[in-house]
Amino acid sequence: MSETKPPDTKSPDAKSPDAKDADTKHDYRSTLFLPSTEFPMKAGLPDAEPRWLKRWEEMGLYRKLRESAQGAPLFVLHDGPPYANGDIHIGTALNKILKDFVVRSRQMLGYDAPYVPGWDCHGLPIEWKIEEEYRAKGKSKDEVPVNELRAECRAFALKWIDVQREQFKRLGCVGLWERPYTTMAFPAEAQIVRELHKFVMNGLLYRGSRPVMWSPVEKTALAEAEVEYHEKSSPQVYVKFPVLAGPDALKDASVVIWTTTPWTIPGNRAIAYSPTLPYGLYEVTAVEEGSSAKPGEKLLLADGLAEQVAKHAKIQITRIAPVKPAELQVRHPFHGSGYDFVVPLLPGEHVTADTGTGFVHTAPGHGEDDFELARKFKIEIPFTVGEDGSFLPNVPLFAGKRVLTPDGKDGDANGAVIKELIGRCALLSKGTLRHQYPHSWRSKAPVIFRATPQWFAAIDKPFTGSNESTLRELAVGAIAATRWYPRAGENRIGAMVRDRPDWVLSRQRAWGVPIAVFVHRKSAELLRDDAVNTRIADAFEAEGADAWFNSPPSRFLGQRDASEYEQVTDILDVWFDSGSTHAFVVENPVNDAWPKKDRADLYLEGSDQHRGWFQSSLLESCGTRGRAPYEAVLTHGFVLDEQGRKMSKSLGNVVAPQKIAQQNGAEILRLWVASSDFTEDLRIGNEIIKASVESYRRLRNTIRFMLANLAGFDDSERLPHVEMPELERFMLARLSALDHDIRAHYESYDFTRVFSTLFNFATNDLSAFYFDIRKDALYCDPKSSTRRRAARTTTDALFNHLVTWLAPLLVFTMEEAWTTRYGADDSVHLHRFPETPAEWKNESLLKTWERVRDLRRVVTGALELRRAAKEIGSSLEAKPMLYVDDAKDAALFAHVDLAEIAITSGARVEIGQGPSEAFRLPDVAGAAVAFAKADGKKCGRCWMVLPEVGTVPAHADLCRRCSDAVRA
Repeated sequence: MSETKPPDTKSPDAKSPDAKDADTKHDYRSTLFLPSTEFPMKAGLPDAEPRWLKRWEEMGLYRKLRESAQGAPLFVLHDGPPYANGDIHIGTALNKILKDFVVRSRQMLGYDAPYVPGWDCHGLPIEWKIEEEYRAKGKSKDEVPVNELRAECRAFALKWIDVQREQFKRLGCVGLWERPYTTMAFPAEAQIVRELHKFVMNGLLYRGSRPVMWSPVEKTALAEAEVEYHEKSSPQVYVKFPVLAGPDALKDASVVIWTTTPWTIPGNRAIAYSPTLPYGLYEVTAVEEGSSAKPGEKLLLADGLAEQVAKHAKIQITRIAPVKPAELQVRHPFHGSGYDFVVPLLPGEHVTADTGTGFVHTAPGHGEDDFELARKFKIEIPFTVGEDGSFLPNVPLFAGKRVLTPDGKDGDANGAVIKELIGRCALLSKGTLRHQYPHSWRSKAPVIFRATPQWFAAIDKPFTGSNESTLRELAVGAIAATRWYPRAGENRIGAMVRDRPDWVLSRQRAWGVPIAVFVHRKSAELLRDDAVNTRIADAFEAEGADAWFNSPPSRFLGQRDASEYEQVTDILDVWFDSGSTHAFVVENPVNDAWPKKDRADLYLEGSDQHRGWFQSSLLESCGTRGRAPYEAVLTHGFVLDEQGRKMSKSLGNVVAPQKIAQQNGAEILRLWVASSDFTEDLRIGNEIIKASVESYRRLRNTIRFMLANLAGFDDSERLPHVEMPELERFMLARLSALDHDIRAHYESYDFTRVFSTLFNFATNDLSAFYFDIRKDALYCDPKSSTRRRAARTTTDALFNHLVTWLAPLLVFTMEEAWTTRYGADDSVHLHRFPETPAEWKNESLLKTWERVRDLRRVVTGALELRRAAKEIGSSLEAKPMLYVDDAKDAALFAHVDLAEIAITSGARVEIGQGPSEAFRLPDVAGAAVAFAKADGKKCGRCWMVLPEVGTVPAHADLCRRCSDAVRA
C-alpha cells in the first residue's frame, strides 16, 4: 500500500494558499517558502537532447573526462564492432546504451574508463550490398576488377560509419567518436595479417578438405556465426541398402537408412551404427495401400525404432532374429551405374535411437560426423557438388542437377535422386518434414554442407609455444579463468568450444584481409618465412590489404623464385578480423589516443556472440598468446516485440530506436534499457514505451521537487548531522546503505537493480514518505528552524547522491538537473559518485524505522478509509490513536512525533490492543488505529487543525508556529 501520493511541485500541497477555502481571511502566500525552480515539469526530450549533445561536443566533454581521470585505475571496455552496412536497429541501440552505462558508471566509480568505438568493415554483408547494386544494373561482380570492387566496398563502409556514428551519438553515448577503430584501416589490416602469420609460424594454419557450411547463392564458405536457422520443408526418405556380405540369414535383406537430404545419397560411402543399440532382422508381413514395400522383404533396423519405421512405411513387421551390424557390408542403391563400391557398416558414437532407423547414412563430403568417421576409417572423401550447388560433371546419373538454384530455391537434385531410388526399388518410404535448417544470415538462402579445400586453424593439434597444449585445451582453460555475466555464459561458450570443429578461416570472396600466404607448388608446403611475412605486413601498413592484389608475388618473396609458389587469394574469415582487434586496439594500440592495456577488462555483446566474437577473439588470442583477450564478458539478450515475437518487416512489429528518439527522446530508450532485465530477451512496443514514459515522469517530478525546495540553499544553512532530527538521520542512513548497494550493483553490471533500487527509493522513500512528511516544514517553518534546515540539508545530500547515481543511466536529465542547480559551466558527468560520511551509517536506526514505517502504514490506512467515506477531506482533519501491544513499539515514538510523520494535526500512542472496531493491517502485527477528528480550528496558513488557533491576538487565524513565522 502506498503511504501517500507523491509530491507535485506545480500544486505543492493541500496546505498551500492555492487550495484555500472561502473562510480564509488573509492571503499568506508571500510568507510561505513555496517551491521555485527553472527545471520544467515537461522535459521536451526530443528537442532538448540535441542541445545537450551540442553542448557536450563544444565543451569537449570526452577530453575533460580523460583529463579528470588522469592517474586513476584504467578500465577498458573493448567495443565489439558492428557491421557498417545500414541504419542501427533496436538491438544495436541496446548494445551501445549498455556499453555507455558501463563506461560512465566505471568513470564515476573512480576509474579512467575511455571508450573507443569500432566498426567491422570487411566481409560478406558489405560485399553483398555492392553485388546487389551490380545486379540492379544488370552487372556481374565477376566483370569488375577486384580492386575496383574492394574500393566500392570501402566507400560503402565509410558512408555507413558516418551514419551510424551520428545515430549512436544521438543515444547519448560518450566516446572517442572522431577517432574510432575500423578493421579496414591500413594499420588494422597490417596487424590482422600479422596475427594470421602467427598462426602460420606456430603450425596452426593448414589447408585441407572437409565439409563446411557453403552458400551456393554467395559461393562461399560460412562460419557457424554467419548462419541463422529458419523452418524449412525437406523431403525425408527411408532408403534400402542391400546386404552384400554377412551371415546367410541376412541374404536378400537390406539395411534401411533415413535422411532429409536425398541429394547426398550419391555421396554415400558408409553406414554408421551404434555399438550400444540392439538391432534386429525384421520381415514385412503385411503392407497398406500406398506402401512401397513388399511382403516378405527383410529389413535391418534398430529395435527401438522399428515400429516407428513401420508406421512411416505403412507396413507390418515381425522380428525374426537379433543382428550384429559389425563387419557387415552393403551395396550402394545405385550399384551398377558408377557406384560399384562396397559400403561398409562402421561403429559411430553419434548414432542414437532418437529418430531414423538406427543406421546413419554417411556421406563424408556433406557432414562433420560423416567426415570424422570416414577419416577415422580411411574412407575416401568424394567431391560431388560444385560451388554453385550443382552436381559436378563426374557424378554418375546426376551431373548438372542442382541442390539449390542460384536464387536459393530447392533445385531438381532431390527429385532426381528420389525418382532413381523408386526406379531401382530402393525406396522404402518418403514424406515431408518441417524442421529448423541453416540459412545464410545475409542472403537468407539455405546452405549446404560441402567438402571443399579450405584453410583451417587446427583445434586439437599441439603447436609451437603451447607447451604441448591444443588450441581447444587452452581455450577451455581460458574460459574457466574468465568472469562471465551472467554465469550461464560460461557453460554456453564452454560447450560450444568443446564440441566445435577446426576453425574455417577462408572465404571465397573479394572484400577483406586476404590469407596472405604462399604455398610451394611441388611440395604443397605452406611457406614459413619471417622476412616474407614482414614484407607483407609492411606493405599492408603503407597501402592496405589491396597491396596483395596489386603487387606481383616477387615483391613479397624477395630472393625466392616466385614461379615456385602459389599466392593464396582467399579472404580471411571476418570473425578472425574482429577477433584480432584486441591486438591493435587494446594491447598495442595503433592510435596514440587509445588506451593501452594487456587485455580488456570487459567484452559486452549479445548472447549470440558466444559462437561469434567472444569465441573468435578467444581462439585468436589463445592461438597467439595462450590466454583470453578479456578479463570478463557480459552478455545481453535479444529484443522482441511486446508479444515475445522476433521483429520483422513482414510482421510490421519493428521498433526503430531513431523513431523513439524523435517521438519520446533517447532518454526514454535508455530508461527502458535500465529498467529491463537485459541478461534475458527483452520486449519493447508502444505499451512498454508508455510505461517507461510514465516512470520517467515520476522520477523527473521527484528531481524537480528537490530542486524547487533547494532554491537559495548554501553552506550557512547546513545543519551538522549530530543536530538533526531522527527522521533526517534515518534518511541519511538510508543513503549510506544505498551507497553500498548502488556501487556493488554498478560493479557487477547489474544496471537493472541500480535503476529499480533508485526508482523505488525516489518514489516510495522520497516522494511518498520523506518529502510528503517534510513539505509542511519546508513550506511553513521559519527559515531558521532546525527542522527546516535539517530537511534542506538532507535534501541537498539526496539530490547530489541521486542525480550522480542516475547520471550513467539518464545522461540528459541528470545533466539538466545538475546544471540547473550548479550552473552551465559544470557537468554531472565530470564528478565521481559522492563519498558517504561514516557517521551516516546506522544499522540500528534503519531497523527502528522499518518498524516505525510499518506502524505508520496502519495509521495512513485507517485515514484512507475515512477519506474514502468522505468523513474527512484531508489527513490534517484527523487525530488518530495508535494502539500497540508491545511497549517497545510505544517507545519508538519517544523522539518521533507520530502526528508529524502521519501528516495529521495530532496523534496519540497507547499500549494496548485497542477497540475491536479499530483498523488493522494483517501484515503488521500488534497495531491498531482508532479514528478521531482533530480538535480546534484550521490554521489559515498551514491548515493544521489545532486548539491553539485563535489564541494569538495578533493573528487570530494562525497557529503559534505560523504566527512566529509571519512575524519573522
